[in-house]
Amino acid sequence: MGSNLALQAVDKGLNVVGKARSKKPELSQKGVKVVSDYKVFADFLEPPRVIFLSLPAGSTIDVVIKDLLPFIEKGDVIIDGGNSYYKDSIVREAELSKNGIYFVDCGTSGGVTGARNGACFMVGGKPEAIKLCESILKLLAVNGGYLHCGEPGSGHFVKLVHNGIEFGMLQAIGEGVELLRHGDFSLNLKEIFRVWSHGSVIRSWLVELMEKGLNEVADLSLVPDFVEDTGEVNWLVQEAIEKEIPLPVTTQAVMELFKSRRKQSDAARAIAIMRHGFGGHPYGKDDYIAKERKTSRIHPV
Repeated sequence: MGSNLALQAVDKGLNVVGKARSKKPELSQKGVKVVSDYKVFADFLEPPRVIFLSLPAGSTIDVVIKDLLPFIEKGDVIIDGGNSYYKDSIVREAELSKNGIYFVDCGTSGGVTGARNGACFMVGGKPEAIKLCESILKLLAVNGGYLHCGEPGSGHFVKLVHNGIEFGMLQAIGEGVELLRHGDFSLNLKEIFRVWSHGSVIRSWLVELMEKGLNEVADLSLVPDFVEDTGEVNWLVQEAIEKEIPLPVTTQAVMELFKSRRKQSDAARAIAIMRHGFGGHPYGKDDYIAKERKTSRIHPV
């Protein structure tokens, strides 16, 4: 995501510097200045600096901010463009504001394709912070795909709800695939999803990704039906329980995801195809993502 956003920014005339632990020739060759030192990184940018973090949620965000702080100054902006828990973002904003540093929580959607060609941003932060980074975010967003949602934390909260809706949609499509595969007819799934992408009530990017994925896999049965996730929608379900707001579809979608880790399921295979399509999520079990699911939220509901 971060690499694709950087390349999009270069394409649109921005000077971009990226901090990385290793050389990134695929970025350097296309105009991104890649450095391995925070001082060099900060010195490249003119104050007020706009720094976009594209990192896994959890303690990594805090480690990077701590390492950055000695080299930035009052009035600079740090944008968290990942899937951090919104209450973690509220705490980070309050802490950084003590040093005069602005913090913006930026829910980012659109997958790797959106990052490269035009993302969808849901942004939370104080008006003074938004004023400094809004023009850049609008430039990197697809037309109509930018919103300042409100106060600090609101951007990541809106993205959290977005992810819950996404889970419900994935589950509904997956269940449709299960029924189509085990119904009374010999059906061409690729052609069904192709026609659904043209004028049907359920036409959507997810339906298009399902068609694309079916064209890329030789046999749906070969797709691992173990679906990993980084746990954000679990937070949403816990939030709903805390507020006593019924979310039956979202909650059931999470439960079905858990079930995918215990039995054979064409619905889970279909969900895996769509998640791989929009976010490059791996097929099958992934120990790193399983760990992230446990560590990516710092503060409780």
